[in-house]
Amino acid sequence: KQAYHMLAKALVYAKEKYPKSVIWKGDKKPTKHRVMFKNGTGILCYAAGETGEGLRGFTIKKLMSDEGSRMSEEYFIAVSPMMSVIGGSRDIASTPAGKLHSDGSEKYFYKCSKDKEFKRFYVSAEDCPRHKSEFLSSEKERLSKLAYAQEYLAIFTDELKRLFSPELIAEICVLEQSDHINKSGRYYLGVDVAGLGEDECSYEVLEIMNSKMIEQRANFTEKRNLTVDTSREIFSMNQTFNFKKIGVDDAGVGFGVWSELMTDDRTKRKTEALNNASRIIDKDGLRHKKILKEEMYINLQILMETNQIKLLNNDEVKASLASIQHDEGRIFGSNSHITEGIIRAAWLAEKEKGLNIFARRF
Repeated sequence: KQAYHMLAKALVYAKEKYPKSVIWKGDKKPTKHRVMFKNGTGILCYAAGETGEGLRGFTIKKLMSDEGSRMSEEYFIAVSPMMSVIGGSRDIASTPAGKLHSDGSEKYFYKCSKDKEFKRFYVSAEDCPRHKSEFLSSEKERLSKLAYAQEYLAIFTDELKRLFSPELIAEICVLEQSDHINKSGRYYLGVDVAGLGEDECSYEVLEIMNSKMIEQRANFTEKRNLTVDTSREIFSMNQTFNFKKIGVDDAGVGFGVWSELMTDDRTKRKTEALNNASRIIDKDGLRHKKILKEEMYINLQILMETNQIKLLNNDEVKASLASIQHDEGRIFGSNSHITEGIIRAAWLAEKEKGLNIFARRF
């Protein structure tokens, strides 16, 4: 989706600076995949795939890769001949994501950072006037030194670890999304409520199949400006799936959504507040040391590692899982909104699954 946003920005810029050069009507008018110009050039936005197969066949004069540290070396190998024939060039921009793969080999973006053929620019957020010093001070206090160094100082760090390995993600993300709805199915919804602006709202639907398996049935993301829009979407999805439980973070912008769900007869008995910063209280009245966010992530990790959950074979789902990192007890990610929805649905489903097992035993 980041590519779509970039294409939209390019179209706005072209409309303002070169309005007479853009083809506005006919078969070549702008779409969400392309902007064509009267001189025969164009800007295309298509899925490249993990290995660059989606780009083969094009001639590339200028390749600009955003978040290149997350792209495979196979992708860059595939596009190199397309630049070679016309002397094209490439720009690779990214927040660092470590130096090494899990097998010990160097990541392509890190290798490029050492290659003298590349002109290198390291831009620290502390030198960027768009970042407020108060915000950076807060982030420095909130994050570990390593996490802050990677996310804001453009420093490669190997000590940060991915919570979900590439192998685990490949093993678990195998399902295809289907429109089939089981009327007697036990469905659970996890929602990560978006803030205003560029943030996205994530709706993740899981279904309990039996005492040993949970499967993802739907993944849906969209931008929202008002909390009532999010609530309406949940009401609509509830009518389709008849959820057993709905999990929403009731902190911050999520409070408005949670409040609306709790005052509506259709959802008030199904809705649970799953606040990232809260702590679980056990049967003895003692608070757990870990915050609920960590408990929910650990729950998902256990379900994945014990093969008790299957998720969608969806590039956005896999990218979100791959972005989750942990360091010194903190769990965070640059693309976490989908995973934040999944951990809530999985938390509710696993609790319900456990209760069902308990009921059958007695």
